[in-house]
Amino acid sequence: MTRQDDELEQLRSSVNCGTILERLAFGWSLDKTESTRRALKYRRGPGEIIIVNHDGKGWFDPQSDAKGDIFNLVQHLDPGLNFGHVRKQLRRVAGIAPAYPELQKTSNAITVTKPPAERWAARRRLSRGSPTWRYLNETRCLPEKILAAADAADAVREGPYASAWFAHRNQGGSLTGIEMRGPNYRGFSGDGTKTLFRLPGGKGPMSRLAIFEAPIDALSMAAFEHIRGDTLYVATAGGIGPATVIALTQLLNDLSSRAGAVAAVGTDNDPPGERHAKRLIAMIEAANVPWERLIPPDGAKDWNKFLQVQAGRGDDQ
Repeated sequence: MTRQDDELEQLRSSVNCGTILERLAFGWSLDKTESTRRALKYRRGPGEIIIVNHDGKGWFDPQSDAKGDIFNLVQHLDPGLNFGHVRKQLRRVAGIAPAYPELQKTSNAITVTKPPAERWAARRRLSRGSPTWRYLNETRCLPEKILAAADAADAVREGPYASAWFAHRNQGGSLTGIEMRGPNYRGFSGDGTKTLFRLPGGKGPMSRLAIFEAPIDALSMAAFEHIRGDTLYVATAGGIGPATVIALTQLLNDLSSRAGAVAAVGTDNDPPGERHAKRLIAMIEAANVPWERLIPPDGAKDWNKFLQVQAGRGDDQ
């Protein structure tokens, strides 16, 4: 092994991707509310996101195919740097820990909690008049019919403090993680994996796939469409991680063989939503499935905001 190889291995072992974002790039900060022990979400500006994983040794951009190690990250942040310049940058932060020890300690303390499926099973089903029901029905303006359908599919359960828990399931129907949203909280189960939130509009194979960022937007579109029987409504929990790519690819491959198949993309009506839509459309076209873009009318940011406006509410929840 050469001296250069020795240095590369030393840098790999002593540099954390979180430290790179905090020390070598401008404007990135950790989103503690949406970070987990295994996936730390860093944000910069409107819609820029990088997820740090593998204990700080890896990263990916959930809104593109970009991913890699510490060397790829530095070049992703500054494409004009050659490999020699990258090494010089990394030397500056070798051995420096990122600024999230408090989050790590908290996360390490909860590693003994029950897996997502057990936690899900312990939560109550949706109950009319409960705090969670009122949050979804009154604050988010989701009609009772849609909440009843979500409950029948076991797609939503009641969390603490009026929060709603949304199931992420794989193609076989197994629960992989829990997306959580309430009046004052949002997050994802730290020991779970993001795949897809799923609300089937009917029974048996469906010829239409409607894709959204948030489960509440998927439920909102189901409300507008009176929950179409030919449609599977899904949500990705924001960006698209590796397990979500696998889940979507499976659905699109199945859909491509069905008569009248179409995929509808209902991501947010803003720059991050458009970037998300472009990536989804590329996946849909690769599967040879026709597609349509669903954009909320009247300049609404997303489909739930438009649902609230239609119901006479204009506040931002």
